[in-house]
Amino acid sequence: MTDEVTHRLLDRFVGALRALPSLIAVWAHGSLAGGDYRPGVSDLDLIAVLAEPCTAQEEEQLVDLHQDLAKAIPRASGLHCTYVVADAWDDHTRRHLTWAHEELMHRPVTAVTRCELLRFGKVLYGPPPAGLLPPVTDRRLADFVVDDLSAFWRPALDHPDRWLRDVWVDLGLLTLARASVTLRTGRLITKSEALDVLADLNAPPDVVRDIRQRRYGAPAPAPTQWAARRAELTRVFLRGAIEDVLAAHRP
Repeated sequence: MTDEVTHRLLDRFVGALRALPSLIAVWAHGSLAGGDYRPGVSDLDLIAVLAEPCTAQEEEQLVDLHQDLAKAIPRASGLHCTYVVADAWDDHTRRHLTWAHEELMHRPVTAVTRCELLRFGKVLYGPPPAGLLPPVTDRRLADFVVDDLSAFWRPALDHPDRWLRDVWVDLGLLTLARASVTLRTGRLITKSEALDVLADLNAPPDVVRDIRQRRYGAPAPAPTQWAARRAELTRVFLRGAIEDVLAAHRP
C-alpha cells in the first residue's frame, strides 16, 4: 500500500538518479515490493544498478541528493539505496556503496534481498532483475539465513541495552519468524505474516501485540517499565527459539 507522498518521493528520487550516465535500473525490495508497505512506518529499500562504479564526484552528488530529499520530504530519511555495479553480482560477499540510516556506507546485497528482487522485486526504472541478477540457489539462501541467526542475532542477545529499543525487538522477532519459514519451506514471507508465525512459535503474546500495534495501529513510545520488561521477554524467548530453529534445520 503506497500513498501520494511515497509516490512523489520515489518519482523525485528516480528522476534525480537518471542524471547518472551509468544508471541501468532501479528496483525496490522489502516491504514495498512484497505488498506489506506501511506509509510512514516502513523503510523504502532500493537497489540502483550502474554500468560503472561511482566517481568521487558522483558519490558527493548522491550524498547531496539523499540529504536534500530528506529536507524536502522527511520520509526520505527512511529511503535506503544500494548502488551495485552490473558486473559485480557474482560475489555475494562484495560490499557495495549504500546510503542507509542517513549516511554513506558499504555493505553486501544479501541472499534474502537477491531472492526478494528475483521473486517479487518492483521495477522503478529500467529492465527487471531477472535479466541482470544471477539466480540464488535454495542452499545459498538457507546458508545465509542460518549464518544470520547464528553469527548476528544470537550474539546480539548478549547486549541487553540494544533490546530496549523498538527496532531491535521488532527485527529480532520478525527475523526469527521469517527465518523459520524460509528454512522449512524456502518461502519468503512478509512482516505481517511473520507476526502470525510468532504465535505458532510461542513468542510472548504481549510483545507480539506490541509490535502489531506499532506497525499496523497507532505507534507510540514504549513506557520505560514496559520497555525493560519487553526486552527481557524478547531476549529469553529468542535465546531458546533461535537454537530450536537452527537445530530443526541441521541434518
